[in-house]
This record gives sequence, structure tokens and C-alpha cells, in this order.
Amino acid sequence: MEFILVQETVENYGKWKTVFDEGGTTRKSAGSKGGYVLQSAEDDNQITILLEWDTLDNARQYTRSDDLRKAMERAGVTGQPKVIFLVEADRPVQ
Repeated sequence: MEFILVQETVENYGKWKTVFDEGGTTRKSAGSKGGYVLQSAEDDNQITILLEWDTLDNARQYTRSDDLRKAMERAGVTGQPKVIFLVEADRPVQ
């Protein structure tokens, strides 16, 4: 499985979440299979997003898109997000 992990700070989580949810159809058509949105326990405006993708090429293409850049501006993302591309290496035994 392929994933992208994004860590970013936003001005206001509620505003950010609205814009993020509006982009669901775009993410899905770009190859996203869904994932998780996590908030820092200390600061609601520090967000970590883990999304599964059909291919790393599609994930990379999506992160470079003008649509994403514009959505991040509308959503109030501050600074430069940290984006990490990941592939599944193992599933630990519970």
C-alpha cells in the first residue's frame, strides 16, 4: 500500500475541515482511497493527515497540483506543510 503523510498548521481547524471535506471527490478521482485526519493533543490547529493512495505517482501528482495549492490557501494552511511519501513495509503482530 502507498500513503502520504502530511503535517501542517492551520489558522482554524473548523474552516480547514470544511475545505478539506469539499475536496473529497477530487482526492478520490486522483487516486486517494481515504485515510485519517488527526489533531495534536496540545493544539487543535496542528493537523496530521494520513491518506492511502492507489499509486505513489498519483499521490505525488496530487501534491503538486494547483487545485491543492489553492485549496490550502482557502483553508488557511500556514507555512509549508511537511509531506512524506510512504509504502507499507510490514504489519506488526498484535
